[in-house]
Amino acid sequence: MKPHKAAIEALLAGTHGDPFALLGVHEGPEGAFARAIVPGAESLTAHDLSGALLGKLERIDPRGLFEGTIGGPRQPVRYHAIGGEGAWWVSDPYSFGPVLGPVDDLLMAEGTHFRLFDKMGAHLIEHEGAHGVHFAVWAPNARRVALVGNFNDWDGRRHGMRRRADIGVWEIFIPDIGEWQAYKFEITGPDGKILPLKADPYAFAAELRPQTASLTFAPGKPDWGDAAHRAYWASVDPRRVPISIYEVHAGSWDRDEHGWFLSWDALAERLIPYVVDMGFTHIEFLPISEHPYDPSWGYQTTGLYAPSARFGDPAGFARFVDGAHRAGIGVLLDWVPAHFPTDEFGLAHFDGTALYEHEDPRLGFHPDWNTAIYNFGRREVSSFLVNNALFWAERYHVDGLRVDAVASMLYRDYSREAGEWIPNAQGGRENWEAVGFLQAMNKAVYGAHPGILTIAEESTSWPGVTQPVHEKGLGFGFKWNMGFMHDTLKYMSREPIHRRHHHDEITFGLMYAFAENFVLPLSHDEVVHGKGSLLGKMSGDDWQKFANLRAYYALMWGYPGKKLLFMGQEFAQRREWSEGRALDWDLRGAPAHEGVRNLVRDLNRLYRTYPALHARDCEGEGFEWLIVDDAERSVFAWARKAPGAQTVAIIANMTPAVRENYRVPLPGGSIWREILNSDATFYGGSGIGNLGQVAVQDGAAVMTLPPLATIMLCSEG
Repeated sequence: MKPHKAAIEALLAGTHGDPFALLGVHEGPEGAFARAIVPGAESLTAHDLSGALLGKLERIDPRGLFEGTIGGPRQPVRYHAIGGEGAWWVSDPYSFGPVLGPVDDLLMAEGTHFRLFDKMGAHLIEHEGAHGVHFAVWAPNARRVALVGNFNDWDGRRHGMRRRADIGVWEIFIPDIGEWQAYKFEITGPDGKILPLKADPYAFAAELRPQTASLTFAPGKPDWGDAAHRAYWASVDPRRVPISIYEVHAGSWDRDEHGWFLSWDALAERLIPYVVDMGFTHIEFLPISEHPYDPSWGYQTTGLYAPSARFGDPAGFARFVDGAHRAGIGVLLDWVPAHFPTDEFGLAHFDGTALYEHEDPRLGFHPDWNTAIYNFGRREVSSFLVNNALFWAERYHVDGLRVDAVASMLYRDYSREAGEWIPNAQGGRENWEAVGFLQAMNKAVYGAHPGILTIAEESTSWPGVTQPVHEKGLGFGFKWNMGFMHDTLKYMSREPIHRRHHHDEITFGLMYAFAENFVLPLSHDEVVHGKGSLLGKMSGDDWQKFANLRAYYALMWGYPGKKLLFMGQEFAQRREWSEGRALDWDLRGAPAHEGVRNLVRDLNRLYRTYPALHARDCEGEGFEWLIVDDAERSVFAWARKAPGAQTVAIIANMTPAVRENYRVPLPGGSIWREILNSDATFYGGSGIGNLGQVAVQDGAAVMTLPPLATIMLCSEG
């Protein structure tokens, strides 16, 4: 039956909502019938994929509409077009069947599809005998979705997509195209208006800002060499092994000779050996997924599945991870499911409706960042995010995700005044949909990838952040200890004469140090927005600032919990960090700065060497106070212990006064060897100490405590 004239007009105008119903090859009473739009063609013949002639089509509209009966069964076809002074071949995407199947439909509808990154987005595949790219996008409320790109002159009339009605996914297979094709989606909303072109939410690569198109690309790499690294982390309890994290902003750790970003390969050549030498166990990158605005540091991401084009080919990131793993270094990523920017090419009102976000700004708008908030209670949205976590672990072998701004997800009234938020069904402030999403994410990644770590940046006292989901926890592996960071930095900023009045800023954290599995973070957040550098936060003159910083680092490495230090702080960067420039590496030429770096390197070495310093980081049995109440002299002492391991004592003197003949109780052993002294001349200190060891009599040792310094002693039996 001939289609209605209005349907033909809609096809030619690019407004028909179901072009697959009319275009392509269809079975008919007289055999296969083909219809195609090939603008510019004057004659058109149909051929199978091997080139055999199937028949000639008649032009029935001068705008390029052809149709006619062809030989053979319904099958994919190619057309040979002649027009003007040229001739060309074009494969017909409408002659190919769908790629997605009923199992995909079922799992997508349930929100239980854990391989969406294999199905959605753009995939280079072979389909029904042809090589090309399959595109799929979720836009359930759209009237029409068309694929546009540099392969069709960005013409929305050319490639209208097939709608899978039950799940609201649109798909099309485009034969004869490959990698690095730029594309977007032209979406007609439910009101009939065409939206600004949308980037692919599942895009695996994107153009360099300020351009915003998605790019066809096959993520990951085929030849990983990190099996031993991954097997090790799958075999251990991460709470009981050393984890010392070097937090890095990939765009400003260093720059090339032109002031441009280092590629992943250049970063691998410089950063990986540096981290190995410094003794860190992991690199944690601020978000590396695609984002339009450099000063957002990646936290305003518009391409969750695409490593940023700032650093070159996304495959370079896979090579970086593989190289880090081969060198024994894990790679963690900051991950941002808490919010997303409202750039018009992104997720905001994606199909003309509040699809990924909430319509009501009391639920769907983030006042802190002027961004949108994901609708975590919507199955498809939760599945999109859970799949993204799985994607980074599978395709890029990342060792873990640090989840940003978890507190903002857990509370409906976060940063909101009365009347600006909607209570939950029970009348409370908890966002149970976000809780369910976080639990689902942690269950999925831990279930699929043994050895992975998830770490929550969570600044409140929400219970059970690192408890397993089956015990009603959120299921994270670790949580940032924001209280430790806040209290101890406040203490170190005080003049030593006043510290005796604030002794609890060091001791209070031990009241809850084992309530969760903690990471102690001295992160990028502490050295931006006018906060200065860590060195600048320390009290006193320049010598005292360095001494305070060294004492603080040694205290932190002796304190229970995994360690995290932001780049540049290992050599006491003086300036506040800026994403717009490289670190001040020239400071390493100054002895005081290199002394701090030497200290951090030695602290990492000791932390890894002595099980007492790491094996019970998250368990109270590994900690014992030795001196907790000497506020007057601002001295702290404790022991770190682990079964079958030598005990390590940490003693900190947080005043500039040398404490001679100071009595410290030490548990067992007659001789304790000094394994670290932050006042050593090698670190830039005054060199005051105990000549390498102390003797214990009657359960205690009388020793000298150097000024503004932390020392570590090890029991020798």
